[in-house]
Amino acid sequence: MASPCELLIKQCQIETAHTIARFAVTECARIENKYSRYKYDSMLTKLNDNAGRWQNIDEETSAIFYFAQQCHELSDGLFDITAGRVLALWSYATQAKLPDPLEIEQAIQHVGFEQIMLEPKRCFIPSGMRLDLGGIGKEYACDRISTHLKAQYPALPVLVNLGGDISCSLANPSGWKVGIEDPKLLNTAVKFTSLVQGALTTSGNTRRVINIGEKTYGHIISPQTGYPVEYAPISVTVKAENCLIAGMLSTIAMLKGKESTQFLDSQNVEHEIFY
Repeated sequence: MASPCELLIKQCQIETAHTIARFAVTECARIENKYSRYKYDSMLTKLNDNAGRWQNIDEETSAIFYFAQQCHELSDGLFDITAGRVLALWSYATQAKLPDPLEIEQAIQHVGFEQIMLEPKRCFIPSGMRLDLGGIGKEYACDRISTHLKAQYPALPVLVNLGGDISCSLANPSGWKVGIEDPKLLNTAVKFTSLVQGALTTSGNTRRVINIGEKTYGHIISPQTGYPVEYAPISVTVKAENCLIAGMLSTIAMLKGKESTQFLDSQNVEHEIFY
């Protein structure tokens, strides 16, 4: 998942903890191997490589795509998994540089979820389009692990933390103490919150950035312009019933830029925004 991950278990035997950890690692690897655009043999890469014709998809993939469609509609087109070609132009390596404007202009022509034809067991991705599930994959994995643990260990609260995407398998009456990172002083909590149940996610421009001259370019890219969102918050933290919803809302808020607060207020969710 390209980030530090951990499990916090209320109290159990060491053998149980090992079993839980093995499942979490295996499930994360399964989802990453299936849906990462960075893996040449992933199912998602194969879908991208065969764009331009109808392709069969399984039930899990169909559910994820329909959720992505809901994200696209709620965000007025800002949350778009079809922006793979645009996102691939932005590198956040040490020697990073800005993409060629002409390449961005060409890539944007292949963006637009409304161009996908989606059915329960198959989909049609237009030729030249490439999907990217980076805004969904980690949150989905977090929920999958939590749901499994809730079924297998109905009396054992576990906190799943995949790189800051957090989900509770069960309600923990005493609450989990979760720190919200200070976006201006990384690895330091600016405040703490108690998470009894549900999920919490944070989206932000804190670690993956490009610094050129005196300007900083964040990694939250608008699929409509091909460039980092102007006036976006530094970070957004959202609490919701599950990780997919929390992650969707925090990401959309970042994509909304200066309208992020207004958007989250309209969703009636607990949130923290830092500019």
